[in-house]
Amino acid sequence: MRYLLVSDIHGNWDALEAVLRDAHGTYDKILCCGDLVGYGPDPNRIVQWARESVASQIRGNHDRVCCGLPGLLEFTPLAEAAAIWTLQALAADHMEWLRELPSGPMAVDGFSLVHGSPFDEDEYVITLSDANSQRVWLREQLTFFGHTHLQGGFVWHEGKIRALGAPPPGRDSSVVTLHGDSIYLINPGSVGQPRDSDPRAAWALYDSDRQTVELRRTEYDFGAVARKITAAGLPPVLGHRLSLGK
Repeated sequence: MRYLLVSDIHGNWDALEAVLRDAHGTYDKILCCGDLVGYGPDPNRIVQWARESVASQIRGNHDRVCCGLPGLLEFTPLAEAAAIWTLQALAADHMEWLRELPSGPMAVDGFSLVHGSPFDEDEYVITLSDANSQRVWLREQLTFFGHTHLQGGFVWHEGKIRALGAPPPGRDSSVVTLHGDSIYLINPGSVGQPRDSDPRAAWALYDSDRQTVELRRTEYDFGAVARKITAAGLPPVLGHRLSLGK
């Protein structure tokens, strides 16, 4: 089985559309690690797509807050402004669907999906130390997570941990081969708002038969999204930072 893994789309339809074109014909199911909405100008289009196309979906912290559930007070002023805009823009049925999304962990065909960490969708797992503190909570050999907007992850082998990086500049993909005696925590990266200084949309393909995870990057017109953000009345800085991958 081949799985398309996406996360942190954040209302960026243009980036998602480019990813779907790039991934066409290479996967059997789509899975999402959360944060369909927040920041971007197309929350309704993204939620409609997820309802129709995503086989397994967990909520992210922005999905939670943007449908009126708790957490707004913990957001930065910029995230708060975007969440309030999204809350007002979402169709009633899409908002209700977001409210019913399960939080992770979610078991899927022998692996797991979480948003932030296995026990807290708001927790950032960025450093080796952060990841090591999660090891005891990992129930499967392979767990996909999101939230950080940083593509890559971590692997434990023979009691030692090391980081997994995103494709280097100038390359569109890198492949992680999974080994049965190792544990993996892998972030497909953010489709709609990468923060690793690479503005290309980030995603992953997991082939359970070959036991490989391919981390991929896809070009899209982030300038067009920036113009849509400004036209929608969202803070213009949300569009500007797309070009920086920040």
